[in-house]
Amino acid sequence: MSDSAIEFLQDWIHENVHVPPPPIRLEKEAEILARECKEEAADAGVPIEDIEEEVGDLKDLLVAKLEDAAEDEARQLNGHGQKISTLAAGQRRAV
Repeated sequence: MSDSAIEFLQDWIHENVHVPPPPIRLEKEAEILARECKEEAADAGVPIEDIEEEVGDLKDLLVAKLEDAAEDEARQLNGHGQKISTLAAGQRRAV
C-alpha cells in the first residue's frame, strides 16, 4: 500500500471512527463508515484497492476499530482499566 493510502486511512479512521450511541450496532456502523471511507478515498484520489490490499476487508477493520473505541471508552468510564467484552470480539484485526 502506498504511503498516501496508509496516511489517508489512518487520518480518516482518527477523524471518523468513534463509539456510536447506544444501542451499539457495530456491524451496521462499520458498513456505513466503510462506504463513507471509500467515497472519501475516491474523492482524495486514493485507490480503495490500495487500502484493501493492505488491510483486507475495510468493514472488518472498522468493526475492530469501533470495538477498540468502545473498550477504551468503557475503561475510562469504569476507571479500573478492565477490558470489557464486545459484540464482535472474534473479528479483531490490527492495522
